[in-house]
Amino acid sequence: MAKHESTLILSHISNPLLLLRINRLTDFSENSDSSPDSEFARRQPYGENYDPDIAHPSAHYDDDLHVECPSHTTEAKLVRKIDLRVMPFLCILYLLAFLDRVNIANAAVYGLKKDLKLDGENVQYNTALTIFFVPYIIFEIPSNIFLKRLRPHAWLSGCMFFFGLVSICQGLVKNYSGLLTTRFFLGLFESGMFPGCFYLIGMWYKRSEAQRRYTFFFSSTTLAGAFGGLLASAIGKMDGMRGYKGWRWIFILEGVLTCVVAITFFFFIPNFPEEAKWLNEEERAYVQARLRADQGRSAAERKIGLRDVGRVFKDFKIFIGGFMYFGLIVPAYGYAFFAPGIIQTFGYSQIQTQLHSVPPWAAAFGFAMLVATFSDFFRHRFLFTLIPISVAIAGFAILISVHHHPKVQYAALFLVTMGVYSAMPVVVCWFNLNLGGHHRRAVGSAWQIGFGNIGGIIATYAFLMKDYPGYKPGYSICIAFCCLSAVSCCVYAGSVWNINKRRDGAPRDLGLTEFEKTELGDGSPDYRYLL
Repeated sequence: MAKHESTLILSHISNPLLLLRINRLTDFSENSDSSPDSEFARRQPYGENYDPDIAHPSAHYDDDLHVECPSHTTEAKLVRKIDLRVMPFLCILYLLAFLDRVNIANAAVYGLKKDLKLDGENVQYNTALTIFFVPYIIFEIPSNIFLKRLRPHAWLSGCMFFFGLVSICQGLVKNYSGLLTTRFFLGLFESGMFPGCFYLIGMWYKRSEAQRRYTFFFSSTTLAGAFGGLLASAIGKMDGMRGYKGWRWIFILEGVLTCVVAITFFFFIPNFPEEAKWLNEEERAYVQARLRADQGRSAAERKIGLRDVGRVFKDFKIFIGGFMYFGLIVPAYGYAFFAPGIIQTFGYSQIQTQLHSVPPWAAAFGFAMLVATFSDFFRHRFLFTLIPISVAIAGFAILISVHHHPKVQYAALFLVTMGVYSAMPVVVCWFNLNLGGHHRRAVGSAWQIGFGNIGGIIATYAFLMKDYPGYKPGYSICIAFCCLSAVSCCVYAGSVWNINKRRDGAPRDLGLTEFEKTELGDGSPDYRYLL
C-alpha cells in the first residue's frame, strides 16, 4: 500500500485497535517477510496453534457468506428447530435460578426473620440479601470464560446443581451466620447463569430475530415470580410437617426440584452452533453462515485471554451498557425482594399476600412479549427501552403520591413490573447483540450483567423497616435509577448512530483480511450497529 493511500484511509478511522491492525497490515505488505520468525510473531498473540488465516478446519474464511439453505429444510423450519432445542431448557434453567434467588422474600412472610432471630430493623435481613451479590458480581466474567472452555451443557448444568444444593441447605440453617453463608454460595453458583445464557442465545440468533427470544428467556423471571407466589402459598400449608416450618419447606422443595432438573439438563442444554450434534453438517454450515452475514465471524475456536479482556474495556460503549442495565436492576430487585412485604401493607393475610403477588408478574410477562414482538418487527431497540421505563416511572410515582387506596396502589405495582421487566431484556439484547465475535460478547455480556448487579446491593437497602409502610425513600431511589437507565440508553443510542454515520462515509475497502475483521468484531469498518 502506498504511503499517501494509507494516510488517506487512516484519517477516516478513530478506533485505536483498528489503526493498530491496519498499521500491522501495511508493515506486512511493505516488508513482506515469509520467514519462519515473522510467521511465528504473527501468530504469537493468539497461541502457537492458532493460524490467523485458517483458524480451524471448520472455520471457512471465504468471502461468500450467502450459503444456501439445505434443500431438505427452510430457514424458518431451521429456526423453529433451534427454538425447540435452545430456548425451553435455558428458560427453565433461569426460572429455577431466579426462583431460588428470590424465594427468600416468600420465606420472610412465613416467619424466617422471627425463627432466625433477625433484628427488628431488618438490617440483618437486608445484609443477607446483599451478600448474595458479592460473588455474583465478581465471578460473572470468569464464569463466561469457563463456559466457553468447558462447554455450556457441562458448565450451566453443574452450576445449576450446586445452587440447588445450596438452596436445600438454606432451608436447614439454624442462625443468621448460616443464612449468610448459604446466600454467599448461592450467589457464587448462580453467577454464571444469566450472562452465560444470554451469551449462548446471542450465538444462535440473528439480531433481527433475537429480541423475542431474549425477552421470552428473561421473562422466566416474571414467571418465576408468579410461580413462586403460587408455590409458596401451597408449600406454606406444610408448616410443622416433619418438624419444619413452612419457610424451610420452601427452600428445601424448590432446591430439590432444581437439583433433579440439573442432572437431566446435562444431556439437553445446547452447546454453540459449531458443536451442535443435533444439526447435520449442512445445517451447521448454514446456521453459521447466516450468523456471519448478520454479526460477522465469531472466532469461536479461539481461546479468550487477558489481552482480549483488556481490549474490550478500551471501548467506552462497554461502560455505557453497564449503566443501562445498572439503572434497571435497582427497581427490579427492589420489587422482587420486597413485593410480598409491600403487598402485605395493603392488609392481606399471608396466603392472600402470596396469591396477590402473582398477577403483576403475569402482566409483566405479557407486556414484555408484546414489546419484544414490536421491537423485532421494526428492528429497533432504542424507543422500546424508553417506553417501558416511562411506564415504570409512572408506577413508582403513583406509589409515592397515593396512600390509603390499596386498589390504586396495587394497580401501580402492575405498571412497575410491566415497565421494568419489559425494558431489561431489550437493554441486554440491544447491547449484547451489538458486540461482534465470541470474545467481545463473552466479556461484554458478563461485564454488563456483573456491573449492573451492583444495583442489587443498593436495592436490598432501599426498602427499610423504618420507612414502613409508605417506603417513600425506596420508591424515590427506584425512580432515580430508572432515569439513570433512560439517560444511559440515550447516550448509547447517540454513540452507535454516530459511529454508523461515520462508517457510512468512510472507505469500505481497507485491505483487511477476514481474520482481521473477525478480531475487530464490532470494531470492523463493515459492522453496523443496531439502533
